[in-house]
Amino acid sequence: MKRVLSTQELEQLRSSICSERDVSRPCIAVCGGSGCLATGGHGVVEALRDEITATGLADRVDLRLTGCHGLCECGPLVVLYPSKVFYQRVQTEDAQAIVANATGDSDTIERLLYVDPNSGERSVSEDEIPFYRRQQRLVFGNNGLIDPTRIEDYLAIGGYSAFTKALSGMSPQDVVSEVTDAGLRGRGGGGFPTGWKWEAAQEEEGDVKYVICNADEGDPGAYMDRSLMEGNPHSVLEGMMIGAYAIGASEGYVYIRTEYPLAVERLEIAIEQAREIGLMGEGILGTDFAFDVHISQGSGAFVCGESSALIASIEGKPGEPRAKHVHMSESGLWGKPTTLNNVETWANVPVIIGKGAEWFAAIGTEKSKGTKVFSLVGNVKNSGLVEVPMGITLGEIVNEIGGGVPEGHELKAVQTGGPSGGCIPADLMHLTVDFDSLTEAGSMMGSGGMIVMDDTACMVDVARYFVEFLVEESCGKCSSCREGLRHMYAVLSRICLGEGRAGDIELLEDLCEVIGSASLCGLGTSAPNPVLSTLRYFRDEYEAHIERKQCPAKVCRSLLTYTIDPEACVGCTACRKACSVEAITGERKEAHALDAELCIQCGQCFEVCRFDAVKVS
Repeated sequence: MKRVLSTQELEQLRSSICSERDVSRPCIAVCGGSGCLATGGHGVVEALRDEITATGLADRVDLRLTGCHGLCECGPLVVLYPSKVFYQRVQTEDAQAIVANATGDSDTIERLLYVDPNSGERSVSEDEIPFYRRQQRLVFGNNGLIDPTRIEDYLAIGGYSAFTKALSGMSPQDVVSEVTDAGLRGRGGGGFPTGWKWEAAQEEEGDVKYVICNADEGDPGAYMDRSLMEGNPHSVLEGMMIGAYAIGASEGYVYIRTEYPLAVERLEIAIEQAREIGLMGEGILGTDFAFDVHISQGSGAFVCGESSALIASIEGKPGEPRAKHVHMSESGLWGKPTTLNNVETWANVPVIIGKGAEWFAAIGTEKSKGTKVFSLVGNVKNSGLVEVPMGITLGEIVNEIGGGVPEGHELKAVQTGGPSGGCIPADLMHLTVDFDSLTEAGSMMGSGGMIVMDDTACMVDVARYFVEFLVEESCGKCSSCREGLRHMYAVLSRICLGEGRAGDIELLEDLCEVIGSASLCGLGTSAPNPVLSTLRYFRDEYEAHIERKQCPAKVCRSLLTYTIDPEACVGCTACRKACSVEAITGERKEAHALDAELCIQCGQCFEVCRFDAVKVS
């Protein structure tokens, strides 16, 4: 592709690309996100390619490997365009039927259509599926439309037009004002107004300034940023370019974890393609604006998601946070004025510049504008990535988009905000999803992790799990965080083992206060949230563990008692064979017995019993 030297030449290139694309031509789009590739997506693509070649249809049917489509629960996913017929759980043997359907030579393949887990109804089009109907996809919607390794695809849907609009028709002050008026707040967890951050960096003197993309996504169960970089890396780069123009930066960094190899690969391709056509480098589009982006790979330290620790890591220093009395806009990367935003925040910038602040600000709530991408996981029927307008309720996300919890169980809680977030009980599902409402409820928006828990979850054990994660990920710089979290984990572990004692709840509350008030960075100050929120809403479970030595959810094995009902036992011997300590005795076809003194509460007998003879209390 030729190098463009002006805005006019870029538009001519875009026009040429669009004129060569026949949107009415059948296109088979295969989800190329990590989830679908892991469940056989590579094989599906190859099978479709072989079928198209074998039938001589290469000049009639396009095949496109795209980014994540969102409904990860049902992968591998295939969408036919322009009809938008949606197929789920596609296998290699389905290739012939799909190609025939794409060309109109056969009917819709009923067995591959999405089936609603609640109503049992089949949906032909992607637009008909409840999972997608309630979403509003501003930054994630193009994932399923483009090949992330082809800059031509991004240009064809209007990519980089927001950047050219800013560069050729707006002053840096205009750009900052537009982002400020849009009400965009940081999507990485802090929720700080993006425009204010940009304005502070813009006002700083200096020939060298930096913009940084925080792609160090480390929350358990969260993969929003990874999927955006895998599926539409140019949208993130375009946002960074606009931000660099606004604050006067000529260099940018994407700090991304090494565990995201596909995202790194596609980001490298996107950067190189932008350089090749003159959208990065010196004298971009005939102006005096120069900008380039580098990739810095982290090694998976959760604390490096914190801005100052991230910068230290880029500089080759240990990833530890620093005190915030000196703002990053004054002294950031290598002591220079720096603006740092996360992946989703940068991806929102081209939308705002392209459509205008007023348009963007009309979406969401008074103080939380636009949309938010969440990874909806856990005990929910439709897990995957969802993008919803701010102000939607938790219940609408879990029950209408997610399809609710599996049959036979009831919703118990939703954990938002990552390991430092909080657990919101089922009776607060009317709560609106925005920065302020979640904080008031004892949780937070975070980067967008949302874990659904049903009645099989023990909330004491949930708190213990997240605190254990934070113990492992603490950098150790602050004694309040380093020692406080270890002590908190020890108390929670003791409670789960049935060794809790009077005063443990009060001790946990005291620890939470000290850790939250005396820690240096956001990891420490928010670390008490899992404990505080579960104590706030599920205090009775803590009391049951401590006072009655019971786990209501029957999760904490040390508090469980296993027995065998002689009336239900048929003597199949499955439980006896599974017991590693020989606590179960009995002959075949005779009722078995379990010795409580020998039992180690491993639960294997309960797992293997097919006759509901093993009881847990």
